Order: sequence, then structure tokens, then C-alpha cells
Amino acid sequence: MGPTKSISTSSVGSSLASTDDIVGAMRSLQHAYLIGVEGVTEIWLVRHADVYDDFEEVSDPPLSPLGRQQAERLAHRLKSLEIDAVYCSPHRRALQTAAAFSDRIETDPRLAEARAGYVAGKVELQESPAAVIQRMQDAVDAAMAAHPGGRIVMVTHGIAILTYLCDILRLTPGTLRLFPDFTSISVVRVKGDRRMAGSLCDTAHLEAVR
Repeated sequence: MGPTKSISTSSVGSSLASTDDIVGAMRSLQHAYLIGVEGVTEIWLVRHADVYDDFEEVSDPPLSPLGRQQAERLAHRLKSLEIDAVYCSPHRRALQTAAAFSDRIETDPRLAEARAGYVAGKVELQESPAAVIQRMQDAVDAAMAAHPGGRIVMVTHGIAILTYLCDILRLTPGTLRLFPDFTSISVVRVKGDRRMAGSLCDTAHLEAVR
């Protein structure tokens, strides 16, 4: 083994640190956020693809032509990944999104969208954030019990995802200023009672269809 080098960091008041110390500190930070930790379960929360570009006035609308393109892009992104299970809201838009990348889908009504009304072009929630968080957490817990340490994809809905992410990030529901675009991916890493956000509302796969 060669000699250990010492370098100066740029933080105010910092002193010389060895490269081993710096690398060790970075590894500790990664482990604190459950990156590279054995036994971690990854939950991939995926919002369904678009239904509104060619909206049908039905209670359970299908994907629009744009939504089908988005679902195809999502499928292309996921095809190289090892996925242990796919869970899905029972709504048609979610089921069609999931079917684009998997033929093994388990529906879970706890992944349904938050109950809401639509008045004068605005969304009015009819289900409490606490109720949404509880059922989403119950769905995640059940999936983790069935596939511990695996990668689980859950196709669900925008308000449900944002509300659950607020709980992960310890934010008051409704204060996360982030839009979960169609087929966006948010990753949550879980081990025991520890839950860490890995990515939020990632839509890199949609760049070609915007």
C-alpha cells in the first residue's frame, strides 16, 4: 500500500485531512442515506402516464396517445433493471402504464389516488393527508414484507405520491413545491424503520417526447 496523502479541504476552519479520511467520510454519508447498504429495499414510485391530452369524460379514463408514448419511454428505461415486483393502483391509467413494462402486476387499492373533487378548475381534497400517508405506508410495508431487499415498482398517482413523499421528507403535506409529472420516478430506500429519498420526480426518459 502506498503512502496516505493529506490534502486541505476548502471548508472554513478545516485542517489537513488524509484521503482515507475524506473517502471514509463520503462513504459514511452514503450509508447514512442507505446508499450501498446491504438489505435495503428500493421503492420506485411511478406516476401513471398522461390521460388529459385527449381526455375522455369517463370515470376511469384510459391513457391518451401521448400517455402511451410516455409509457413506452418508461418501459424502455426500466427494461434493463432487475425488478422484483410491480404493484399498481386499480385505476385504468395506472394499470395501462404498468402493463407497458410488466406482465406481472399485482393491484393494490391502497395505491389509488387521493379522493378529491374538481370545482371551478381547482382540486379539492376529500381525503385527509394522514389517511393517504397511512394507506400508502401500509402498501409499502406489505410489499417490503413480500420482497425484502428487492426493487419494487409501484404505479400510483400524483397527489398520493406527493403526500407520501412529504412524510418521508418530514414536511407538512402540501408544502413540497414539486410537480410529479406523468411517468415520473421517485425512489425511496428503506431498511427497518429508516426511510430515505433517493430521487424525486425524475423524468429523464421523457426528454424525447416533450
